[in-house]
Amino acid sequence: MTDDLFGEKKVTGYTIYNAEQDRRTVRNDLPELYPDLPEKKYDIIYADPPWDYGGKMQFDKSSKSVEKIDLTKNIFISAANFKYPTVKTKDLKKIPLQEIAKDDCLLFMWVTNPHLAQGIELGKAWGFEYKTVAFVWDKMVHNPGQYTVSYCELCLVFKRGRIPKPRGARNIKQLIRIPRTKHSEKPLAVLEGIEKMFPTQDKIEIFARDKPKGWDVWGLDVREIYEDEKLL
Repeated sequence: MTDDLFGEKKVTGYTIYNAEQDRRTVRNDLPELYPDLPEKKYDIIYADPPWDYGGKMQFDKSSKSVEKIDLTKNIFISAANFKYPTVKTKDLKKIPLQEIAKDDCLLFMWVTNPHLAQGIELGKAWGFEYKTVAFVWDKMVHNPGQYTVSYCELCLVFKRGRIPKPRGARNIKQLIRIPRTKHSEKPLAVLEGIEKMFPTQDKIEIFARDKPKGWDVWGLDVREIYEDEKLL
């Protein structure tokens, strides 16, 4: 709420949002931040971290300002933490990912554009050196941005030691044009591209939502698979 010239409280979109945020936020039900990592070590690690936006939301135009708010409409609000438990970068850095990386290992990591700097910091904190952008995903559906219209997301690649050998395909294209589907769901073509480049290596997807064939997985959404396969 805000005060008007007469000291009276006015209802704003943020007033409504605060209550909705608390109700709709998905929280981690584990006593620790994440399950223990596997004891196994990997050549390839594929990660889509649950980046935290500090509760940042999207309103529709009806709640742009106190003067323009229309409380007869349902105010559209959306945030990443309505879909899954998000984690602050400082806490992601505490995950000891280097413990499951072989001496020669590549880390493929998705970063949202506002988190590009944090993504590079996170890769370094996990013991890797940033090398380049491995994939650019053209989602073919745009989001309004503060600067330009946003419709691409990046998958960075980091290296520890040397590039794992033997190498597979050397002609995998960087640009992927596939329409966006569910919130935060990444195109399978990227994972398949990594498989073609490194077909024989030990691979794990962290923060996974399901289990790709030939991959180990780790994360909140795959706890049962992870525990059944006794990776601990």
